[in-house]
Amino acid sequence: MTDQHPPAEPPTAPDPDTGLAPDPYAGLDPDPTEDVRLAVYRAFARTGRPAGTAGLAVATGHDPATVRQALRALHDHRDIVLDDPAAPDGEGVVMAHPFASVPLGFSVMGRRTLWWGGCAWDSFALPQLLDDEPDVLVASRCPACGTPHAWVVGRDAPPPGEQVAHFLVPAHHVWDDVVHTCRHQRLFCSTRCVDDWLERTGASRGYVMDVTTLWRLARGWYAGRLDRGYRRRDPSSAAAYFAQAGLGGPFWGL
Repeated sequence: MTDQHPPAEPPTAPDPDTGLAPDPYAGLDPDPTEDVRLAVYRAFARTGRPAGTAGLAVATGHDPATVRQALRALHDHRDIVLDDPAAPDGEGVVMAHPFASVPLGFSVMGRRTLWWGGCAWDSFALPQLLDDEPDVLVASRCPACGTPHAWVVGRDAPPPGEQVAHFLVPAHHVWDDVVHTCRHQRLFCSTRCVDDWLERTGASRGYVMDVTTLWRLARGWYAGRLDRGYRRRDPSSAAAYFAQAGLGGPFWGL
């Protein structure tokens, strides 16, 4: 958290569409990228939807061109995923992990807000990140047989469940096509359903874990992401985190 003090101004009501009020810390850092990153994440957290350029400009106090430039920088740094970063006006945010603006197999329902979960991992991570949501209802369908499943996921303990998560893409290839990666981090009824799905699709087996291990993986992965000054984990700290969560083997770079 910055030790700079915001200007003493009366509070402004949040915008009803984005859930964002002007950030009193915005503009204190000469690099606008962090202002925009925080606004992107806070809009998702409060509304379940991405804020557009206009809303981000209001929240940060930066002009739309600066906002678009910051969004592309965040995409390049893997802080967010843009729909088409090469397009002149292609600032649409598809993912800001653990949030997503498109359905990828999971819905996550809080007390007042409904989110798309980016994947099994991200869906289980949301209550860990959202202070106002001690638990959420995560819903999905088995990709193999279509059976619906739901879990009440909270911070204190993993939810009960005999289901298993299957992650298709190894950790060192996650960002080759991150949307494809997230589409294939799913929850199945059982290992038999995983095997049936692999046989039907011709995909190679990835990594299978139980619900408890998935919860441990999600529990602290995004800690601090809604705070100013957050930095993504480097490879060595990520590997240590995976090992602590109970994961192992070359799939995770261990």
